Amino acid sequence: MDRESRIHGALTSALAPVSLEIIDDSHLHAGHAGARDGRGHFRVRIVAACFAGRSRVARHQQVYAAMGDLLKTDVHALGIEALTPDEADGA
Repeated sequence: MDRESRIHGALTSALAPVSLEIIDDSHLHAGHAGARDGRGHFRVRIVAACFAGRSRVARHQQVYAAMGDLLKTDVHALGIEALTPDEADGA
């Protein structure tokens, strides 16, 4: 299973998103320390009801918790956009 699939599985099982986009930016960081050790640079845009009523920091903490050991083994850098369904719809 590739890194994107592992990230997708971890976030999906923990946060039940209605929408999840994972962008692998690793190629933009060739030669960077995180790239040299085999871990990647990713951005996620995740829309989930579980973010309702939570601050931006709390949402990011939820994503980090869902990622678990992937942050040690597969991911060097992670950009996060975490929205509720209403926020994603522009409400």
